[in-house]
Amino acid sequence: MITLSVEEASDKLPDLIENTIAKRELILISGKNKNAVLMAESDWRAMNETLHLLSVPGMRDKIKSGLSENLESTSRKLNW
Repeated sequence: MITLSVEEASDKLPDLIENTIAKRELILISGKNKNAVLMAESDWRAMNETLHLLSVPGMRDKIKSGLSENLESTSRKLNW
């Protein structure tokens, strides 16, 4: 992860945003008292969706069960 000061990030913000989106690389921006992280919106949305799904009681087990299920046993021919 790249770390930049607020001043450095401010000077390079347009390029940082483009690189973050293209390379999916996080940027740590360090302030005087606290830090922030710059990340691509698509990664942020995916992370939040995962956190939401894993916060639902029983969802983790259902996902594990679904991943181990044989797809051939669940498919059927549709008569359209």
